[in-house]
Amino acid sequence: MAVFDPTTDTVNAPLIFGESAVRKAKALIALENKPNLYLRLFVTGGGCSGFQYGFMFDTNQQEDDVIIRRDGVTMLVDAMSVQYLKGAEVVYTEGLEGARFVVNNPNAKATCGCGSSFSV
Repeated sequence: MAVFDPTTDTVNAPLIFGESAVRKAKALIALENKPNLYLRLFVTGGGCSGFQYGFMFDTNQQEDDVIIRRDGVTMLVDAMSVQYLKGAEVVYTEGLEGARFVVNNPNAKATCGCGSSFSV
């Protein structure tokens, strides 16, 4: 289990937990009134480009999780998913397409129109 704080370890952290994503996750966790919730990011097969991103709140850390902590919020990424996310940034956006967590992934060779699926 690797633990990173991207505010102090910008060199080794496999991905960036952006400030907007941290703020939104913190607000959602506060609404649930469950301080032991973690934001989990994962990659699965599917979507129109081959792989797709998924987000969920979780209460369990797995042994192979990469743990990224920022400003009191923890994001978990399983070891299989993190290989597709090196150098990516997770942000939260609100716009015409709705409000959502978004992964800006430099490893993606192609993405779908909505940005939730990608290919490498």
